[in-house]
Amino acid sequence: MALRNIVVEGDECLNKVCRPVTAFGPRLHQLLDDMCDTLAEANGAGLAAPQVGVLRRCCLVLDERTESYVELINPTIVSASGEQTGLEGCLSVPGKWGIVTRPYKVKVRAQDRFGNWFELEREELTARAFCHELEHLDGHLFVEHIDHFLTDEELRTYLEEEEGE
Repeated sequence: MALRNIVVEGDECLNKVCRPVTAFGPRLHQLLDDMCDTLAEANGAGLAAPQVGVLRRCCLVLDERTESYVELINPTIVSASGEQTGLEGCLSVPGKWGIVTRPYKVKVRAQDRFGNWFELEREELTARAFCHELEHLDGHLFVEHIDHFLTDEELRTYLEEEEGE
């Protein structure tokens, strides 16, 4: 396993639609293992293949319920409900934060690293991460959802208010 470089905003790879994964062999497994190491090192909530320069429909999301990474290959959102508004950032937009509204509960359908289909429904941060990472697969970034990047002072105030709740 190895760490991969995370590409940043401005890299054309982040604005392209990814191709479906059709081969579920050692190459895919190596990509997923490398992405897992890279995500753990970056201490993020999710990572999509285009963020490491690979235009394939796969991503990893930290599942708050199990405290482990979920591998999503060829994922789609089956259903979404409710609403949550909160702080969001991205490993490909380092040091920048914004307020984004996403569904509160999301169900995804995806394949595992061996091609087996499964469905997973999650709420809160994991649901937010599902939406965020699946958008990467279609060439979109969270910055499309924000009015402005938070200043350091706005970020500090937001975090203090969240701690007080």
